Amino acid sequence: MTNVLRLAIVDPNDAHREALKKMLLGMDMCWLEAESSRYEFFVDIVGQTHPEVAVIGIDADPNKALQLIHNLREAAPECAILVVSSSTDGQLILKAMRAGAKEFLTQPIGIEELVLAMERIGAHRGGAGLGRSRKCQMVAVAGVTGGVGSTSLAVNLGCALASNASHTVALVDLDLSLGDADVLLDTIPDYTIVDVVQNIARLDFQLLKRSMTKHSSGLYLLPRPVQLQDISLITPDDLQRVFGLLKATFSHVIIDLSKAYNRVDMTALQAANQVLLVTHLDLPCLRNGVRLLMSFDAVEGLKEKVQIVVNRIGLDNGHISLKKAQETIGRDIYWRLPNDYRAMVEMRNNGVPLIEQAPRAAITQAIVALAEELSGTERAEEDTGDTKGRWLAFWGKNKAKT
Repeated sequence: MTNVLRLAIVDPNDAHREALKKMLLGMDMCWLEAESSRYEFFVDIVGQTHPEVAVIGIDADPNKALQLIHNLREAAPECAILVVSSSTDGQLILKAMRAGAKEFLTQPIGIEELVLAMERIGAHRGGAGLGRSRKCQMVAVAGVTGGVGSTSLAVNLGCALASNASHTVALVDLDLSLGDADVLLDTIPDYTIVDVVQNIARLDFQLLKRSMTKHSSGLYLLPRPVQLQDISLITPDDLQRVFGLLKATFSHVIIDLSKAYNRVDMTALQAANQVLLVTHLDLPCLRNGVRLLMSFDAVEGLKEKVQIVVNRIGLDNGHISLKKAQETIGRDIYWRLPNDYRAMVEMRNNGVPLIEQAPRAAITQAIVALAEELSGTERAEEDTGDTKGRWLAFWGKNKAKT
């Protein structure tokens, strides 16, 4: 889970402001909402954009900057103020804190110092119940090969999460060549991920949502590009900025990866809090799963985030057993999805998610239970009926015995 703080920066010194921006944009916990090179306009900018943290470089004119801090504390008391200066003068630091600054950092700023300062601000705001910084869970859904149902899982998982009124959920289709999340949701998007990437510098929360397609379930979709030629316009750096804004806007972000495992996919895997690796119980799939896990092991912190999801359990008796699959992969099975070919075909052909198309189906209940597991919620069995309770118990996180 990630706390994302929205920031506004003011510093008349362009070089200092750009260096600070570069550092902040590399932090998952921060999103740059606005910037200014004039102290005189900054109170109005904060009033319009409502950031949670104001970062003020005071070296250009300390007296004006101190007055700005005082004015900002009066005009926007809910906005935490972080002051940056190259000075170590104790009197200046004291004046800044008395004027209303919460933190004072001395340049050159180390990334560790900046992270700790942001964590202190975030903890203070969270503890006081102030602000709108939200916790976002980013889940990447990947497949060991094509046809294992990873896109279907991503779409239906997103819709299941969005059915909870307390969630705001985005689905990003990162199969940039042949993604079909929009088809599974029967939508014709006006904008794609390319439009968001090209306009990321001027997007805010509301513009981002208007650039996405909202499904009737409440799920927001960011689809793949229309033209294959546009794929080259999306870089890992651009994608990191898109993820930053998505994290600051939504409570859950589901990413449907391609099977190429290219630089864009790896960027998403590293940004995700959790990775669901979807497989079938056959030898080619399990072999690919082992190969992928070995590759992930070379990326620090990635392998630990991966959870194995077995799809189409009960397809036929010729498949490898769950016990043998676990031994082959060397990992426990995190989740099991039953085979329900008819329900899935109808969902794909009609463009209607399972929670609407077949709410009582076993596959639907398994995905709903997975959504609840990921979001940390539980259903009361008496509220959901015996059928749901049985599927939650059987298809859930219980370890395989066979």
